[in-house]
Amino acid sequence: MALTRPTGKHRAPSRMTRGSARIAGVATLATTGVCGTLASPALAAETGAASLEDTGTMVVLSADAEMDSLADEVADQAATQRLEAIARVEAAEEAQRKAEARAEELREAEERAAREEERKRLNAFQAPVAGSHVSTGYQTGGSLWSSGSHSGIDFHAPHGTPVMSVGAGTVVEAGWGGAYGNNVVIRMNDGSYTQYGHLGSIGVTVGQAVMPGQQIGLSGSTGNSTGAHLHFEARSGAEYGSDVNPLAYLRAHGVPL
Repeated sequence: MALTRPTGKHRAPSRMTRGSARIAGVATLATTGVCGTLASPALAAETGAASLEDTGTMVVLSADAEMDSLADEVADQAATQRLEAIARVEAAEEAQRKAEARAEELREAEERAAREEERKRLNAFQAPVAGSHVSTGYQTGGSLWSSGSHSGIDFHAPHGTPVMSVGAGTVVEAGWGGAYGNNVVIRMNDGSYTQYGHLGSIGVTVGQAVMPGQQIGLSGSTGNSTGAHLHFEARSGAEYGSDVNPLAYLRAHGVPL
């Protein structure tokens, strides 16, 4: 029986046909882009490496920028703190200067007050016998006085009563004064003179400076006297006969009598 060669669609392709098909398939794949697809991983890897490099550079740049920004912020804070510290120091120094100036003002005010108080004290006058009164007035007439009238005033003062200078001055006489007995004469700082007679004892010396209210002796009844008392005179000069009204003199100096 004769063998028949198969034909039609069931005929197996030849080797040549299969090879051509493969070649055609490869060409087709290349044409259709499949090869491009297959090749894309390598390209992607290359592209990805470049992207990573770019990204890494950007990260480094970003980190540098952040560090610069932080450094600037720290520098600004440090500068601000320095300025605040300087301001505090200047404020403290200014407060110290003001406190010192105020203390100096208070010190000067106290010194002025002390000087004024001393001036007032030096210029102050008081009665020669504390708590006393005038027993015999100025220019009272009578045979008891050689001039025919009383050249001063008498203050009631029992024996041993303290006698004080009526103001600030310098002692120009301290001793026996004849009819005045033991007496003290003081040249006052204002240029006038005061005299204290019939003293029982004297407590100052010539040339001695005395202050208002300073004790200069004790009352008595020495000289031309009929009993213990203080004879007080005020004079415009050192000489006898330059007497002025003692009451008017003391009142003019603020002594209430």
